[in-house]
Amino acid sequence: MSFLEYRITTVPTGFRKILHLNWALVLLICAVATAGFLMLYSVAGGSMEPFAGPQLSKFILGLAVMFVIGFVPIWFWQSLSGLAYAVAFLLLLGVEFFGHIGMGAQRWIELGPIRLQPSEMMKFTLVMALAAYYDALDSNKVSKPLWVLIPVLIIVAPTVLVLMQPNLGTSLMLILGGSAVMFCAGVSIWYFGAVIAVGVGAVGAVFVGRGTPWQLLHDYQYRRIDTFLDPTADPLGAGYNIIQAKIALGSGGWSGKGYMQGTQSRLNFLPEKHTDFIFTTLAEEFGFIGAFSLLMLYTLMIAFCISSALQNKDRFASLLTLGVAANFFFYLAVNLSMVMGMAPVVGVPLPLLSYGGSAMLVVLAAFGLVQSAHIHRPR
Repeated sequence: MSFLEYRITTVPTGFRKILHLNWALVLLICAVATAGFLMLYSVAGGSMEPFAGPQLSKFILGLAVMFVIGFVPIWFWQSLSGLAYAVAFLLLLGVEFFGHIGMGAQRWIELGPIRLQPSEMMKFTLVMALAAYYDALDSNKVSKPLWVLIPVLIIVAPTVLVLMQPNLGTSLMLILGGSAVMFCAGVSIWYFGAVIAVGVGAVGAVFVGRGTPWQLLHDYQYRRIDTFLDPTADPLGAGYNIIQAKIALGSGGWSGKGYMQGTQSRLNFLPEKHTDFIFTTLAEEFGFIGAFSLLMLYTLMIAFCISSALQNKDRFASLLTLGVAANFFFYLAVNLSMVMGMAPVVGVPLPLLSYGGSAMLVVLAAFGLVQSAHIHRPR
């Protein structure tokens, strides 16, 4: 929606914007985050430090950011879409030259006192850029080869930089998130069939190229695939994480062992129990009922986003909301598949639950864009 269109349509102004917030989404976000604080308090042995306290501070900051972004008209964020994408892309380039190495990968960049992970920013600035592109593009050109090539390049460029860090999980999410926006924009399904065919060929090349000078993945990534296929081959090494995660998931039963009573997490058998594998901690302590309840909260969040997008007559706002919902879904799908042994282990946190500042702030900022689209939709 352009500034002129915004001015001649009926949209809330002033304090009336508060009444038009998607309050159901706000409450669901707070509910999931509260579950995260409880689990971080538990894995720290009943202490707010070193996880729950800092995470609570970041959530309060992120919630404030979400409200500020939400109250700004959507046409303003649309006008900044290209700039936001460019800044995120430049930060990804900066990681290659000035990045901070942590846990064997170069993924962070330090800007003064702030330690930032640009790949998290790119997940949603990519959605903004694609939504703005398709809003400006004539609907008759959406499936023309030339006009399909441009968004493909917009997706591939940051994906290559993220793969170089290396960060396979985020690279996968960039491709999936960008493809979701293209699909929602109406790109012909035949293009996606071609992409799937290329993907199948790439998987074959990954296995064929193993051990050669031109192998496509790092050695540790191949070990993750081996572990996924047979975790018991190295139960005390590469397969340890997923085996302990499955034990935690299964030992919770229907109702769990009780809050702060999980043996796998309390006795430090469960690795990364405060970040990527936090869902297994929750499943052990609260069982199937607790895990299913969390998944229902996540499902409702996605459903409210989709509902808001379908009610929105503005193409940019609708595509942006659907793109954020799709990215959020892929966050969940990749993380949950990983911790349940249905996919190789990759570094993708569980949104709003896992410990981590960059992911928390970026996800809440993205929901701020959803709120902006919801508040300022033409009525």
